[in-house]
Amino acid sequence: MAKLQAGITREDAFALLQEHNKEAFHIEHGETLEGTMRYFAREFDPENEEFWGVVGLLHDLDWEEYPVLEEHTLRAEPWLREAGGTDELVHAIQSHNFAAEGCADPELFMEKVLYAVDELTGLIGAAVLMRPSKSVMDLPLKSLKKKFKDKRFAAGCSRDVIRQGAELCGWELDELMARTIAAMQSFAPDRDTFQAQ
Repeated sequence: MAKLQAGITREDAFALLQEHNKEAFHIEHGETLEGTMRYFAREFDPENEEFWGVVGLLHDLDWEEYPVLEEHTLRAEPWLREAGGTDELVHAIQSHNFAAEGCADPELFMEKVLYAVDELTGLIGAAVLMRPSKSVMDLPLKSLKKKFKDKRFAAGCSRDVIRQGAELCGWELDELMARTIAAMQSFAPDRDTFQAQ
């Protein structure tokens, strides 16, 4: 696997995220995607974990200021380039909005994973809030599958995108869900508390 260069450190990437995002939710979503992407990178592409992480952190860089799918990720390009971002970083980020004109299709497995987990982490986050523990650590797959089938639950999370993401990765939907729950458990703030119980 070729070495991928982001052209920007994690520290600078986080500063860039904060510059264009003031809502805690958007920053938290970037960090969630970073942690999720790093988890998958450790399994599939460990040499490029840093790249996967920076892509996850910055994937929605322009969403708060330009929440329109036709412009999403395209507006971020000049900001990324000004910060030193490479062509591969821009391509990876834009590929998760590949339906928009001007955005490339996901080619690398990393780009397919980003597309697959972006919406799904939102659905998992919403499912977690409904649990008494408010924790992903005790979220069973069957509970998430039930929420997935209920179209009224977290209606903003596109089930079609999640299904298409699983297909892009070559996984069954259940496998994508189980893997993404495990990914989010790997960096959950309360995982040590749960292990101690």
